[in-house]
Amino acid sequence: MAKSHPGARPSRNEVHPRYEVRHSPVHGYGAFATRDIKKGERIDEYLGDRISHEAADKRYEDYDESDNHTFLFIVDKHTVIDAGVGGNDARFINHQCDPNCESTIEEGRVYIDAIRPIARGEELGYDYQIGREKDDPPNVDEIYACRCGSPQCRGTMLWPPKRPAARKRTKRTKKVAPKATRRTRSSRKK
Repeated sequence: MAKSHPGARPSRNEVHPRYEVRHSPVHGYGAFATRDIKKGERIDEYLGDRISHEAADKRYEDYDESDNHTFLFIVDKHTVIDAGVGGNDARFINHQCDPNCESTIEEGRVYIDAIRPIARGEELGYDYQIGREKDDPPNVDEIYACRCGSPQCRGTMLWPPKRPAARKRTKRTKKVAPKATRRTRSSRKK
């Protein structure tokens, strides 16, 4: 079984009509627009090894949980794309809290689309919304800290933004229904 190489370098022979990959002030490598991109324009497809959730868990069972590099993208309840194995340069599109792109799933394929006009030279980004897990380490917010620099930065790539606080319930307290959270069509990048 192929192991993912999250710290991999961008492809030297991959040609993108809309972006190039280079060092990013946000994190490692990033994707930058090589021309103006219109709202609604499809930027790229997120490619990689299509595996089950169980296979992804097994592949990363010895993974250092303090390393925030990941190229796993949840497609649906059966499929995960591991862009660290056979993936393309779309894996270098970084997280942004105030994104200019979004991930879209169509017929089991993941695409990155512009949600607003993007100027030439601007870094591309979408909200990863990495799901919180019950067994997350106590410093999970530090591990997945966001460095996007946006005035709307929530400080983390995780969703929901804050760890839910345990509520004490007394006889006088009304039971409040939880707020619905915005989800990107089950497309959280893990």
